[in-house]
Amino acid sequence: MRASKVFRMPRLFALSDPHLSLSGAKPMDVFGSRWDNHAERLAANWRRLVGADDIVLIPGDISWAMRLDMAKPDLEWLAALPGRKILLRGNHDYWWQSLSRVREALPPQCYALQNDSLCLDGFTFAGSRGWLLPDSPGFNAEDRKIYDRELLRLEMSLKAGQKSGKSLIVLLHYPPLLKAGANTGFTDLLCAYDVQICVYGHVHGAFAWQGCQDGVEYRNVSCDLLNFDPLEITPLIS
Repeated sequence: MRASKVFRMPRLFALSDPHLSLSGAKPMDVFGSRWDNHAERLAANWRRLVGADDIVLIPGDISWAMRLDMAKPDLEWLAALPGRKILLRGNHDYWWQSLSRVREALPPQCYALQNDSLCLDGFTFAGSRGWLLPDSPGFNAEDRKIYDRELLRLEMSLKAGQKSGKSLIVLLHYPPLLKAGANTGFTDLLCAYDVQICVYGHVHGAFAWQGCQDGVEYRNVSCDLLNFDPLEITPLIS
């Protein structure tokens, strides 16, 4: 008798800011020795942890490429790693312009998330890029315009995701708050839509904050902060 296949729910992982440049045009080790051979280390850790059916959230700064065709080697490198990948645009993802063109170009098992929502295997994902926060140094009138626009885009995504009736998991590139106890337009939206967990990147090392606030789990998943280990977030989701 043939043994039946044991089904298991996919696990969720997150890792941001891989800053890939397989062409070698922009090596990351100029930012310190912790970035030495970071792509190779990331791949080894990823293969050790992530299974074929798992989902990995990558909230931005994926590739240093300037154009979509130049990003192809980096995207194919990601696609070759185990699991399904949900990609969000970061401030350095200059290759990500037209969402429709990005989606057409993405390899199998890769999904682009931008101001909308995505349902996979019982999970609902929403997200937007975000922006600098009003209490950031140098925040100005132009930043305020972009900040307000990003709030509208995030709410559009949350409204789309809410229709699924499932708990929301949010990806942002920029952090939605800078310190514990701080409230921003982003944190207000995450609370209003009963988001369970928000993963983000952009900031590195000592500038990272994470924790639980008003029922929402916040996790900074910048890859150098995680020592290039994808962080499993499944235990944080009920």
